[in-house]
Amino acid sequence: MNKKDEFKEELNYIKNEDIRESASYMIEKLPDYFFTIPAASTGKYHPEYAQGEGGLLRHTKAAVRIAHELLENPVIGDKYTDREKDLMIMALILHDGLKLGKEKSKYTKFDHPLLMAEYIKEEQEDLPISKKEIQFLADTISTHMGNWTTDYDGNEVLDKPKTKCQNFVHMCDYLASRKCILVPFDEKNKIKV
Repeated sequence: MNKKDEFKEELNYIKNEDIRESASYMIEKLPDYFFTIPAASTGKYHPEYAQGEGGLLRHTKAAVRIAHELLENPVIGDKYTDREKDLMIMALILHDGLKLGKEKSKYTKFDHPLLMAEYIKEEQEDLPISKKEIQFLADTISTHMGNWTTDYDGNEVLDKPKTKCQNFVHMCDYLASRKCILVPFDEKNKIKV
């Protein structure tokens, strides 16, 4: 499977070639399970389209599409630089990339935002973007859970978003998780509209 082909449309939202190349590289590094598992095992916190086989992929595509639509609106998008926009799209493509960890666990790893942020840092020598931009990605991915910062035992594990870009990435992930917002997909996991 050529993994980046699954994100062909989403990669085209990225205007800067070095960021698009970095996103393509990291997509190819995602574990195979990412493309087949549901967004969540219970379906409790995600809409119907994010359930079943390929649900996590569809959830991710929905979050990226929401970001793209919002960033194309000048009232919203003009608050961000072109590179911030591209990096936020990349962050959303990768935000749940290690949802079950590097080695597929049975259940969602609560610290998956930290695992993915660390994974990007581990790969930084092979990415054509700056270390500052890699840190930007790590910071936006590691805070994408918003106010859900404590693990199943009540331990504070994740930071809340603080910057406008961290908040934007969280907002897009949050909206893609709402059951009242339905995104239509075809049988090939492509958004219909």
